[in-house]
Amino acid sequence: MINFFGTPKLDTKRLILRRFELKDVQSVFNHWISDERVTDNRINAAHKEVSETYERVAKIVKDYSSDDFCYWAIEMKDSNNLIGEIDLYNFDNNTGNCEVSYSLGYNWWNHGYGTEALKAVVEFGFGQMNVHKISAAHNIDNPASGKIMMKARMAQEGTVRHMIRNTKGKYKDCALYGILQKDYNESKSILKQEITVFVNKDKRE
Repeated sequence: MINFFGTPKLDTKRLILRRFELKDVQSVFNHWISDERVTDNRINAAHKEVSETYERVAKIVKDYSSDDFCYWAIEMKDSNNLIGEIDLYNFDNNTGNCEVSYSLGYNWWNHGYGTEALKAVVEFGFGQMNVHKISAAHNIDNPASGKIMMKARMAQEGTVRHMIRNTKGKYKDCALYGILQKDYNESKSILKQEITVFVNKDKRE
């Protein structure tokens, strides 16, 4: 059975994974969601107006009222810059499985931040939530995302042709990755990192 805690704060060596707030709207717009270099790897188009981003962030903030909503803003400790987002979603209570997705601002690519955030969420998913399997997918023309998944000990399980169509009407083949709780337990010493999980059960924060 999956244990749901909502979206608690996760603390890694260089990052804080926390809930989004309405004050984050401009940073989200500036740092990744208006940048086609980032959004070309997403299903939804780049935002043209900050108002679009406000609506999106407002919906995320509202959805925090649900215990099964797990959606983190990725913030750098040293600068307080908001650099991306990561979420667990599509929970299946029959199998205990779920999926993970993430986006990182272009200025912070190739510095290990995506790997650090994904490891933290994988550790939380298995160690705290007791999920059975975490899956992910990336466009095959974005191999850097696959490297992040592999560094989090996820294994490639196959490729689906024309799995998605982006907002430019182009079909994309996607590589599928996954990690089982069993895999995680066997490689726990590799995945282990300094992480503090603050589980806000009474919702007062």
